[in-house]
Amino acid sequence: MLGILFNDKECKEYDYVLRKELDEMLLDLNDSRLDGDIKAAIAKRYKVIFRMYARIASSKELSRYALNMRTYR
Repeated sequence: MLGILFNDKECKEYDYVLRKELDEMLLDLNDSRLDGDIKAAIAKRYKVIFRMYARIASSKELSRYALNMRTYR
């Protein structure tokens, strides 16, 4: 297990970066031009980033990014 200490400004930046990454991946997952293998790779990465975001976000903020992952397999 690793631990990292963030000050308030760094925590807000971390939150911002993770939200933007999740938003971009959601756009990619909804892009009909991408094939199944690419979407599966994006969905796998989405799960990792989502878990990182879940550590700092409130449940209200987190619900915005919750997915039905069966759709993207």
